[in-house]
Amino acid sequence: MTKVVITAGHSNTDPGAVNGNVTEAEVATDMRNIVAYCLKDLGIDAVTDGNGSDNDTLRNAIKLIKQGDVAIEFHCNAFHDRRASGVEALAQPKDKVICQKLCEAVSDVMGIPVRGSAGGFKAENSGQHSRLGYVREGGIILELFFISNPSELATYQAKKWPLAREIADVIADHVGIGCKP
Repeated sequence: MTKVVITAGHSNTDPGAVNGNVTEAEVATDMRNIVAYCLKDLGIDAVTDGNGSDNDTLRNAIKLIKQGDVAIEFHCNAFHDRRASGVEALAQPKDKVICQKLCEAVSDVMGIPVRGSAGGFKAENSGQHSRLGYVREGGIILELFFISNPSELATYQAKKWPLAREIADVIADHVGIGCKP
């Protein structure tokens, strides 16, 4: 059976970026749970770094990467300018195509831009990112949107289920399981 690793950025002890009473860790855990549900609905075994509100440490999430045909960890970007916007994915060059498809799916559902000139794909060593253990071990970090942008956060909250379904569909296509009628 095809296996996909889906993990949530940060952990129960690291909230990540915060906007009001919403933390990045909560968004990442929520998206992990919904995407895992959608994948299982498509007949794909989803390995996760926790259940419900549990969100394991990065060290333990990294250990799961090799169990899947692909591994994706959810995060949110944040910036002091609340107008910063868009989706991007960090990964090794071998995952450039799926990163671009994931970013396109997020952009389509949320109506936000794809960041950068490579269709949202960014190598681990681009910009401020220099040593990402999750990427180094073969996983993809999907920065869904800017949690610091109130409009993007509201759109995420309103559209998280269709967003998760589109992400699951991209993953299913990537691992060779047809999912769209």
